[in-house]
Amino acid sequence: MKIICIGRNYVEHIKELDSERPDEPIVFLKPDTSILLDKNPFFIPDFSNDVHHEVEVIVKINRLGKHIDKKFAHKYYDEIGLGIDFTARDLQNELKSKGLPWEKCKAFDGATVVSRNFIDKAELGDLNQLDFQLYKNDVLQQDGNTSLMLWKIDELIEHISKFFTLKIGDLIFTGTPAGVSRVQENDALRGVLAGKELFSIRVK
Repeated sequence: MKIICIGRNYVEHIKELDSERPDEPIVFLKPDTSILLDKNPFFIPDFSNDVHHEVEVIVKINRLGKHIDKKFAHKYYDEIGLGIDFTARDLQNELKSKGLPWEKCKAFDGATVVSRNFIDKAELGDLNQLDFQLYKNDVLQQDGNTSLMLWKIDELIEHISKFFTLKIGDLIFTGTPAGVSRVQENDALRGVLAGKELFSIRVK
């Protein structure tokens, strides 16, 4: 399986990082080795002093597809989850300043949190109106709604499948809303989608 991530898909997050608004989805990949193992804490890597949490809605692909038209995209997933794209922001800024790829700051071991449970999309109603939150130490830190995405789920699938064949089990991280912040040792992070807590992790 592969992890396909979308950058800069929420306007307020683009603003908080003082980034340029893209003309099309920004796509990058993560290896499966970046997934944080179930019940493990997240260890801040020794190569960064500024790791940020980025909570994101996740789509799990359920069938093989290539060049998928947006009107058929809904047939390629049944489940929605929640996760974190941890980002070594200091390293990312260094790499961006040199025009280099981002993988080292986003795809390192443990940098990807995937909720153990996914929710059947039939239970969620309108997927373009999903509320989701990240709490840090029980304080609301990120509060998002998929209506604010520049490119919605089916549009993302159409775009991604032009370049990559989608396979069963592939995960699409759909972007993060505003409110990203640095994590510190002993932080507790909780992710909530449509009122259901889907992950809870500790930072070490």
